[in-house]
This record gives sequence, C-alpha cells and structure tokens, in this order.
Amino acid sequence: MEIIILGSGTCVPSIRRAGPAACVRTEGYTILIDSSSGTLRQLVKAGIDYSDVDMILYTHLHPDHVGEFVPFIFATKYAPGYTRTRPVLILAAEGFGEFYQGLKAAFGEWVEPLAGKLDISEIPVAMKSSMQYPPLTISTIPVRHTPQSLAYRLKDSSGRSVVFSGDTDYCEELIDLAQGADMLVSECAAPEGGKIPGHLTPSEAGRIAMAAGVKKLVLTHFYPECDRHDMVTPCMKEYDGPVILAEDFMRLAL
Repeated sequence: MEIIILGSGTCVPSIRRAGPAACVRTEGYTILIDSSSGTLRQLVKAGIDYSDVDMILYTHLHPDHVGEFVPFIFATKYAPGYTRTRPVLILAAEGFGEFYQGLKAAFGEWVEPLAGKLDISEIPVAMKSSMQYPPLTISTIPVRHTPQSLAYRLKDSSGRSVVFSGDTDYCEELIDLAQGADMLVSECAAPEGGKIPGHLTPSEAGRIAMAAGVKKLVLTHFYPECDRHDMVTPCMKEYDGPVILAEDFMRLAL
C-alpha cells in the first residue's frame, strides 16, 4: 500500500502546499481522497495518469475538498488522453447527489459524464459503514465538521490499514474508526494555541492517535500559520509513536 500526499494545505493559496488531496495505490486500485482545485495537475506531477483513477472518496463538500470534481468530469469527457473504459466510483456522504444536481444546473451538459464513466454511491451519515471492493475494504464513520463529513479507513487483504480523518474536530468517532490502524492521516489545520472550531490542533491529533493505538501519525491540512510553529512537539506530548508532517508529493509505504 502506497500513500501519496498530493496536497497538504488548505483553501489558502500557497506555493509550498496545494489544497487537500491524497492518493492511495493498493490491491490494483488507484484511489483519490478528496480533490482540491489543481489535483489533476498534482497527479501529473506525481507521475499518475488520471485515467488510472478508480475511485474518489470525498470526506465532505467544502470547496477546497471537491474543487476538482467538475474539472475531473470535464477532462474525462473531452480530453483526448483519457483512455479509461470502466466507470470511476465516487463515494461521498448522503447529499452528494443533490450537490451534483446543482453543478449540472450551473454547468449543464459539460458536467454530464459519458455513459458508463461515473458511478456515484452515497454513504449514510448516521452510522459507521463498511463496503467491500474485493480484496479491499473501505469503512467510514461520521466526524465532527459538517453534517456530510466522513472519515475513511482503507484495509487491504494483508490487514494493513490507513485512515483519513478528513476535516474534523476532536471526536470519539474517529478514535473508533482508527483503532489499531497502521497509519492515521489526520488534519491539523491550526498550531497549538490557535484552535479553530471544527479542526484539530497538534495535541488533539496526538490524543486521538494515542487513544486509537495507531502505529504512525501523519499530520496534514496545514494553514500557512502552521509552517511558522512547532507542530511536532505538542503532538508528541500526547502520542508516543512516529509523527510525520506531510509535504506535497510525499510518498509513504505500508
């Protein structure tokens, strides 16, 4: 299992950090977790053909997480370099279909996918869910950010697993989903002492990782202010495992 950080930043423009997006390659699948504006270009720079994308998992519907959805559909429909014949699966919380209808009302036929190119599956937000895409298992749980916010856990046939928090405040639900995971990729939008409601600080991310017993913690989704502060020390006061600060195009293996 390989995890590629495509964007470690937020909605704030940054030379160093693109908006939130990650890619997991495992069991023959290429999976995007969120797709901020510019993710297609980040894929190219990472050496990944967008024709290879099998799934896109959306953690919630804020613009910095879904900004490339329209360009992605547009590129699959009109770009001569798109060679995929199987549909791309979109997983997102209940309400994504209504969101997509709004995009169609705005853009019309330009965002109507060609037949057989897109398959959308909505996930309940009131409970923990699990889906099988043999030999891969994808589990979700609602987290505390918006009514459509989900965290995802991907587990391969060997039992290795990675959890993506999406945007969230401190919550027991994420601890539940991340129990014993090999890696937790956690948002950490603000430095210690700069708490933003709906987001995590380093110490909060550390407490979640420790309570869940994860083997490795990756912090990401940094506002620019984070780059001027020590993000590791407050986290390590709460968590005794390895802490990694995400950077764009970082590649991590499980």
